Amino acid sequence: MSGHTAGVTRNPTVGLVVHPSRAVGDSVATILDWARTHAVRVVARDQDRDRIAQEVETVPDHRFVAQVDAVVALGGDGTMLGAMRLVVEHPVPVLGVNHGHLGFLVEITPDALEQALARMVGGDFTVESHSCLVADRADGEPLRTCSGFNDIVLAQQRRTGTVSIDLTVNDQPYGYYRCDALVVATPSGSTAYNYAAGGPVVSPSTRTMVITPVAPMAGIGRSVVLGADDRVSLRIATDGPPVDVDVDGTPSGELRPGRALTVRRREDAGRVVRFSASRHAKRSQLKLSLLDLPMRRDQLLELIPENLRPPGPGPEAK
Repeated sequence: MSGHTAGVTRNPTVGLVVHPSRAVGDSVATILDWARTHAVRVVARDQDRDRIAQEVETVPDHRFVAQVDAVVALGGDGTMLGAMRLVVEHPVPVLGVNHGHLGFLVEITPDALEQALARMVGGDFTVESHSCLVADRADGEPLRTCSGFNDIVLAQQRRTGTVSIDLTVNDQPYGYYRCDALVVATPSGSTAYNYAAGGPVVSPSTRTMVITPVAPMAGIGRSVVLGADDRVSLRIATDGPPVDVDVDGTPSGELRPGRALTVRRREDAGRVVRFSASRHAKRSQLKLSLLDLPMRRDQLLELIPENLRPPGPGPEAK
């Protein structure tokens, strides 16, 4: 993941991607009011027609991807990931507006939306580039979703038992897993299911992918960190049960016994809008502390904006 400056074209088209259930109407109204006075066209997807104002033009997904110059995702990290997956073949800047809870990708709150729109259309922002994982079935059958910015998970349907999976890297056998589930994560996704399963937190500046077994029973019992160009194959044991494939938490297909899934890393697959990379990094550190990463009280205090800190000297380190 890296950052660089970027701009949006003159008289741009901005696409909306909205959370399926959270109340985002006020943010949609803010975007429309702002767009009317700034020569900005706003479109949304047909499937979101019932979630947005009637005056917003809706189009099929393929036209949405072809027409938008930038995307505003109204929701949490899940909505943001969905927006990034949607435009993965035509990456444009994606701005996340936090209508969720714990968000690592979304940067701004709804009350800062109007100013953020002006800065985005004016090119006053940087782009944070994200890699993704691309999954393909070796038998040629397509997956419903094949690009994941967080992780790809292999597990039995409804998590009813263990899975048995052989790992091959660059055509070399590495061993096998017998576990409740197998997680293949990007550095950005390392703080999600991978972390919950005991895997490492991977710096987003690294060009890696990490494979972590969930509740391993036999075979490889620890996380394996691989390079960006490594070719990974995950083959389901011939005597094992079928395995479901989830991409960023989205059910995407099934692998029968003896079938394999190939996973590769794709660089610069997503472009996230950042207005203050340093402030976002501090906020992410604070959120990571909620995941029980070891930080002293004085270190946590340093992550809080000065205007929100309690008066007087900070608490002593313990």
